[in-house]
Amino acid sequence: MKITFRIQYRTVWGESLCVLLSQNHIQHTVEMTTRNGEEWTGKAEFDFHPSEPICYRYAVSRQGTLVRQEFGAIPHSFYPGNLQQQHYLVEDCWRDLPQDAYRYTSAFNNAYTPEQPSRLSDNTGRCITFRALCPGLSTHGQRLGLIGSCAALGSWEYCRPLRMKEVQPNVWHLTLDASSLEYPFEYKFVAIHEETGAVEKWETRPNRIFPLQPLQRGETYLPMETEVFFDDAPQRIAGCAIPVFSLRSEGSCGVGDFGDLKLLADWADETGQKAIQILPINDTTMSGTWTDSYPYNSISIYAFHPMYIDLRQLPALKDKKAAEAFEKARIEVNTLPMMDYEKANKLKMDYLRKVYQMEGKKVLASEDFLNFFQHNEEWLQPYAAFCYLRDSYGTPDFNHWPKYSTYDADEIARLCTPGNKAYTKIAFYYYLQYQLHVQLLAVSTYARAKGILLKGDIPIGISRSSVEAWVEPHYFHLNGQAGAPPDAFSVNGQNWGFPTYNWEVMEKDNYRWWRRRFSKMAEYFTAYRIDHILGFFRIWEIPDHSVHGLLGQFSPSLPLSMDEIRSFGLNLDRDFMTQPFINDKVLEEVFGAQSEYVRQHFITPNGKGGYALLPEFDTQRKVEAYFNGKEDEDSLKLKEGLYSLISNVLFVTDHHDTEKLHPRIAVQNDSVFQQLNWKQQGAFNHLYNHYYYQRHNEFWYQEAMKKLPVLTQSTPMLVCGEDLGMVPECVPWVMRQLQILSLEIQRMPKQMYEDFGHPENYPFLSVCTIGTHDMSTFRGWWEEDPVLTERFYHQEMHHQGEIPVHAPGWLCKDIVFHHLKSPSLLCILAWQDWMSINEQLRNPDIEGERINIPAHPRHYWRWRMHLTLEQLLKEKELNQTIRELIEDSNRR
Repeated sequence: MKITFRIQYRTVWGESLCVLLSQNHIQHTVEMTTRNGEEWTGKAEFDFHPSEPICYRYAVSRQGTLVRQEFGAIPHSFYPGNLQQQHYLVEDCWRDLPQDAYRYTSAFNNAYTPEQPSRLSDNTGRCITFRALCPGLSTHGQRLGLIGSCAALGSWEYCRPLRMKEVQPNVWHLTLDASSLEYPFEYKFVAIHEETGAVEKWETRPNRIFPLQPLQRGETYLPMETEVFFDDAPQRIAGCAIPVFSLRSEGSCGVGDFGDLKLLADWADETGQKAIQILPINDTTMSGTWTDSYPYNSISIYAFHPMYIDLRQLPALKDKKAAEAFEKARIEVNTLPMMDYEKANKLKMDYLRKVYQMEGKKVLASEDFLNFFQHNEEWLQPYAAFCYLRDSYGTPDFNHWPKYSTYDADEIARLCTPGNKAYTKIAFYYYLQYQLHVQLLAVSTYARAKGILLKGDIPIGISRSSVEAWVEPHYFHLNGQAGAPPDAFSVNGQNWGFPTYNWEVMEKDNYRWWRRRFSKMAEYFTAYRIDHILGFFRIWEIPDHSVHGLLGQFSPSLPLSMDEIRSFGLNLDRDFMTQPFINDKVLEEVFGAQSEYVRQHFITPNGKGGYALLPEFDTQRKVEAYFNGKEDEDSLKLKEGLYSLISNVLFVTDHHDTEKLHPRIAVQNDSVFQQLNWKQQGAFNHLYNHYYYQRHNEFWYQEAMKKLPVLTQSTPMLVCGEDLGMVPECVPWVMRQLQILSLEIQRMPKQMYEDFGHPENYPFLSVCTIGTHDMSTFRGWWEEDPVLTERFYHQEMHHQGEIPVHAPGWLCKDIVFHHLKSPSLLCILAWQDWMSINEQLRNPDIEGERINIPAHPRHYWRWRMHLTLEQLLKEKELNQTIRELIEDSNRR
């Protein structure tokens, strides 16, 4: 079989084009040639399987190295024709993502049934194959058709179009006998009724013209693939955000579960909402205490938390006495206003162990389980072994295990063999994950049937005491700490404690670790939120000796040499720039009456009129260790004061090159900056703004474009990015190019120097919300800062008079409707903010509705709905109001 590829692509000197071609995972590269650097041709001869598609992408190479390739999720493709067709003439254009790529995602397409391409009889000597991309037709009971000016194309009669085949999701092909067509002819793509075949929609563009195409016998001509558009209004939808653990039903067991998630889908359907967003649901079990409630610190990126199993879907306990005792305890823990993490999990795990004893062997021998195990063994076996060893040794920190601390696949396989005495305990975790898989898959299917988008959450970090850190340590910098620079939530920055990624290693296998992770998510979800998408550009890396985040630096980054620093007019001594600035005035400001105690115990004169920290207190971790267990007020004040002394520096030393420096983040608020004269302060601020807002834009753009195209196009899910915080200018460039939805929050405006964002101006490719799980609810925010609230009430809402002390229902309803009217593709509001519109039903405890406080590193994640889902479904007035708000905002 011979293939001739033709494409127009303007290259620069030293670049060339090639075709990356594959069939049945067999890869070929076709080099292309050009006479003018713009029109490229590539020819190749291969033996291909006649029934499998030939998929390919174009790529640019420079000196033998690929520097760019098409990154859209949908490759170019065609199918071999009849036996006579031995030469394929392929016209193409470079294509990354289709326009309106969101329409092609599983969030908006879930009714695909694969079709075999049309294949003409072996008597046909010359063929033309039309190829088109068109999403969403199957969902609406339609197919793509072709109609035109000649008899073979129906002569423009609406009842005689040719039906195309959806050979891949949203990819349509039709092969015709070239001799049956009258040249030149005009044609259009149309949407036709799936059953009658009649035209229901016409392309909104002038007729396409097909010129005379002379073909030899045995040739198939493939004109350029085209994207087909109909005059359809963009589908904007509304939804609800709530953690699964926060759900409450009459039958749940102190914590929300996957059965409750089905009830939430019923409520969403009842109110006209088409999206449900949840927090991470991965297993976080480390100590068995409430500290495991933090959902972003999981022990596995694949395994789900056992607390989400709906016990109602499992067999009842045969022991009547035990069943009665369980039911009494269940009702007690389920009626608590907040989740009691320890009680709820202990109760559920006790029940699960009893059920496992009853039916475990039978389930593990079932065909369905064996299929599940076969498809998930790569992560499931290490996870189950990890849980067994964690339970046996009393710690998830594998570094402290007396055996198996270094992962060995063969040893773990032997540990997990059915004949091993540990097998029954290990297989318990197989059983749990199988039940979680079955139940969440059922929720996913249920939601899809109702047209509801189910949106998951992918945390940016992993725990250093996790299966992944144990099994795949080469993917991480385990001596690093990931976090975030200071923001409105945390003046000292955030130290999440997660290891940072070894991107250089990940790049070598084309980010397989991430692609596997995303693929697992795609089994259940049709959309996902990338937690802290900025981490794919650069991560805030904090040295392991720090507690706060102020001494961090971006990684990767371009640190400054001393010569560069001097070029900004900042001629200072290196020790002054990098050593903590401590003098008597600083001590009085920080410690007050405790100053003398600090002089005597923690610092020593440095011979320059100031002080240096004693070696045993010169890092925050050393200070933390010294004050461990001391919780009195004086000790806490001393500890925080010493932390601030340690971070009182102008520059921090680069982690990799000790000769280079980074300006310390937010140092303008500290006393060391005040020691500079006005000229030095101006020079530093010039350097600071250049470093943080200009120096890295192109560099970080390239870093993100190495990773995000591969990852975001590895599944059909809709991609949403949490792009809050200190956002580099290059982040919107990448998100627009890859069509990743941004996150828009009115009280966190993207434009500098604005107090509030403007929902009416949000981009279409965005998720609009009133607040996130890291923020107070709207009612909580309303009472936090009266000055800011008054400005919002008068200048943004354009109301007059005194502002209400508490946000009334009518005002909350206005805010909700204002967000629903935004141009954003998704408007997903916290459940608490939906409830705020009804003064009779909303929770009177405003502060109790908050999910997380980022400034508190040991926050207890325990909020639950104050109503049951069964009650909510019966609230006809509330539900009708929500439905009307959504309909009136033209969301559907």
